[in-house]
Amino acid sequence: MKQEKNLRKSEQTRQFIIEKAAPIFNKKGYAGTSLSDITAATGLSKGSIYGNFRNKDEVAVCAFEHNLDFIRQYLRTEMEGLASYADKLKVYPKTFRRMYRELMANGGCPILNTVTEADDTHPLLHRLAVQAIVSWKKNIISLLESGKNAGEIAGDTDTEAFAEIMISLLEGGTLMAKATGEENYLLHAIGQTEKIIQDISVC
Repeated sequence: MKQEKNLRKSEQTRQFIIEKAAPIFNKKGYAGTSLSDITAATGLSKGSIYGNFRNKDEVAVCAFEHNLDFIRQYLRTEMEGLASYADKLKVYPKTFRRMYRELMANGGCPILNTVTEADDTHPLLHRLAVQAIVSWKKNIISLLESGKNAGEIAGDTDTEAFAEIMISLLEGGTLMAKATGEENYLLHAIGQTEKIIQDISVC
């Protein structure tokens, strides 16, 4: 029983560290985040950090996965109960619109940040970010194909090309908005994304 209690406490401490470190890594990047940043955010000692993680790499990976899981869970929740596949697709641009300020306050889109910074500096993080993009693309294609089968999406829609364009619009708009501080870059990208979804929808 004592061992089980200690295990639960250890898991709670580990999760606490991840939750505190996640926005720091997203804002400052892997290279810019120091162990001192993590200890300051958590109030824990370096020994406590390394007592729960092998190294900074492991904290960074867990932080990225935490940031990604937060967005994925939000998307799943928003799509639940929606009958139309077009409406499910529109959850993506709506999410970017609703979460824009929160995303910017926490450093921006974790996929975009990670794939950009880790390109030549952290192969594992870069691979995870690319996998996240691939997974996102597959999810969009799945919704499109299901919509075509249900007669809700135009049958001649190139699902792979559509998914790539949709992701490029949303991530590109986010990048430009973050770089310039001009929200309209993302808002226009969101509006265009919603338009192309509407254009392939069979009323």
